[in-house]
Amino acid sequence: MPATLTIKSKKFQRRLNRYPLFLGAGIRIPHVSEDMRTVEVRMALHFWNQNAVGTHFGGSLYMMCDPFFMLILINALGRDYIVWDKAATIRFKKPGTGTVKALFHVSQERIDEIRAQADAQGRVEPVFQVQVTDQQGNVVAEIDKLLYVRKKNTPPPERPGTASPRSADRT
Repeated sequence: MPATLTIKSKKFQRRLNRYPLFLGAGIRIPHVSEDMRTVEVRMALHFWNQNAVGTHFGGSLYMMCDPFFMLILINALGRDYIVWDKAATIRFKKPGTGTVKALFHVSQERIDEIRAQADAQGRVEPVFQVQVTDQQGNVVAEIDKLLYVRKKNTPPPERPGTASPRSADRT
């Protein structure tokens, strides 16, 4: 791996660890892989991120998982692609106490697949899942993330039932 990639991943990690919303929630990013396709996120339980019954606040559990699949894809696909979070679902499995963690990883094969689909179809909406686990490895929450990926300079596909101004002019 080139040395610039290591510098880039460390800079990315530092920026995330200094992000005010993560600081305020007690979210830490202890590891970003050199290729920036794997990110580990941890959150300790503090009085400011717990709910009324003394466990992790659900919003904090979601916040610790919100941007990472999108950020991994933005970096992996490069400037020629638009990547957005489109939807998310969180399922709480058990109360979170102590330190919880989540590991985000997107394989090179999946990145290549997403790129090929976006190139061929104009857009793709990949789904990712991550589990938040406690210190004993128990699943505290599962989060599904639906992303939107489109190659730049490719018009977004029309939605069914809507006509573009050009198609309206032709009728």
